[in-house]
Formats: sequence, C-alpha cells, structure tokens
Amino acid sequence: MTVRVEQVDPRTDPGWQELAAHGDLFTAPPWLSAVCDHYGFAPEARLARDRHGAPAAGLAWVDVDDVRGRRRLGLPFSDRGDPVIRPGPDADDAWAAVSAGVCGGSGPPFTLRCLDTSIAARDERFAVVGEAAWHVTPLAPPEDLHRLLRPQVRRNLATAQRNGLRVVLRDDLSAVAEYHRLHLRLRKTKYRLLAQPLEFFEQVWKAFAPHGGIRVGLVDIGGPPIAGAIYLVWQDTVYYKFGASASEHLPLRPNEALHWACLRWAADQGLSAMDWGLSDLDQPGLVRFKRGWATREQHIRTLRPHGTVPPHGPVDGLLGDLTRLLTGPEVPDCVTDQAGALLYRYFC
Repeated sequence: MTVRVEQVDPRTDPGWQELAAHGDLFTAPPWLSAVCDHYGFAPEARLARDRHGAPAAGLAWVDVDDVRGRRRLGLPFSDRGDPVIRPGPDADDAWAAVSAGVCGGSGPPFTLRCLDTSIAARDERFAVVGEAAWHVTPLAPPEDLHRLLRPQVRRNLATAQRNGLRVVLRDDLSAVAEYHRLHLRLRKTKYRLLAQPLEFFEQVWKAFAPHGGIRVGLVDIGGPPIAGAIYLVWQDTVYYKFGASASEHLPLRPNEALHWACLRWAADQGLSAMDWGLSDLDQPGLVRFKRGWATREQHIRTLRPHGTVPPHGPVDGLLGDLTRLLTGPEVPDCVTDQAGALLYRYFC
C-alpha cells in the first residue's frame, strides 16, 4: 500500500529518475527535458512512494494552454505516456493514487496514449478513442536475428548489399543536421506536413549524447545521404524514433540496410530489444514494413475519461490551411523549415 503521493517535476526529481528506470523512453527525464525545454512546456507528475519510501508508481503529463485551448496531454510529441507502475499486489492502489485528480474533475480534458497492456488501458474511467500499432524486436546474435526476419526483408537486405550502400551510425551533432535535411524534405514532399525544427533535434541530441544514448544512421551511395534515422537508447532498449528517405532511391533498399546496421549495433551493445514505435493504422504499408522485422506486435490506445471532449475550434482548420500553403512545391525549403519552427508546437 502506498503511503505518500508527491507532485514532482519529472525532468529533475530524483524519485522520478529512479522510477523511470522501469519505464520507457517517453517517461524518461532526457526525453521529457528535450521536448519540454524546447517548446516551453512545464511537465508535472504524481509520484507514489511505498511504505518504505521507494517510488512505486508515477504518472506524467503536460498542461497546454494556447490558441487551440486548454488540454492535458500524456505526453506531447511522444508515442505514448504509459504510467510507470512497479509490479506487485498493490499496483491497482498505486495507480489509483497517482491518477486521482489528473484523469477528470475540474482539470483540462485529458488525453493519454498507452500500450493495450497498461494498467490505464483497463481503467473503466476511460474510453478508447483511437488505436495505433506498436512493434518490438527482441535482440539476439545477428545470425539468429537474420533467421527471424520475414523472407521479404531478407531478400531486401540482399538487394541492399548488392547495391553497395554505405551505412554509418554516428553520434555527432553534424549528423543530426544531415538527417534533418532528409526529414524536412520527406515531410514536405510526401506528406505535405511541417517538420519539427532542427533546434528540437539538437535539443534531443544534447539530452542523450552525453550518455551515449543517440545514434544517427545515414545511408549514401557516394554522395549526400539518401536515407537516415535517429535511434535513442533508454535502459536496455533502442528506440527507432525518426526516419526519412529519398523516395527516388527506395528501390536500392536503404531503409533495410539502415535498420539492419542498427539492430546489429544494438545487439553488440548488449541491449535487449528494439522498439519500432507507433504506426498509425491508416498507414498499412508502414505497419507491414515493421511487422517484417518484429516478433511482437501490440496496440497503443488513445484514452480519454468518459464524457470529456478536447478543445476544437476554427484555429485547427486554420493550422491545416497554413500547413498546406507552406508545404507547397513552390515554397522554398527554408521557408517551410521556418514555418515548422513557428507553428509545430501547436500540433500537440
């Protein structure tokens, strides 16, 4: 039975740091610091301690109040924000303690994304308002990993090898800038969406690089990169967080070469799993691609307390119109980049 609940800043609180060792990337202090420090958010968390004073459970969120209205997010610009609950007979009581007052009442409308196995996902106070796919690859020696891949992935890896692609995994800040050029271009030309600014990616690098927790994968064929990805490490898991590639070079299979290099690197580091992140179900090609690598698949559920509705108004439509205007083919990339720096914070 928990004995005390504290309100803490999850970026800096020692108790949250201890608890976060049992959580995932998105409740980890480095990730929360990168996101919140860049966008000027003030994260909060409720931390429950057991009778011995040890952290037993926690729930983190961010209250946002801007032109789109007041809302409570767990967590912004994150795949999910699962509550961190130490296993044990008192887990339900711990969850009740940290969620009290956060999931309803007089606070802003609350939206929480978590795995379908999370304690929050079976809480009857919540309604499921959305779902996405989630994939994980348990790591093993490369020869064993290769055997577990789907046949099409193995064929694509052989194609990549024949094409003589050069793959590097770097940890320097200049590699982040090289990746961001691909990221910006893909978001603009394929999806007609704005990209998070380079300064955000630099903030992520500053949060993870001092502990060896970031690798920037880049693929080339003797010139500028044709594909890239950013992988982050938290505890014993490597997370595929961002990826981009040039569509004209996809037949060379650069993405397969890139992820295979990361899987082998992570296995060599003694990590236990690769988390492929959230995939929207309306992108079946992306789900199918990740399924070819992963041996475990679940869903991420979007939850809201029954009867709550997030703010919605004319600003949402305006942001959509501005995005379409600023991602047109006639708009210089530098303008699209600056637009992302100004507007992206409103898309959470």
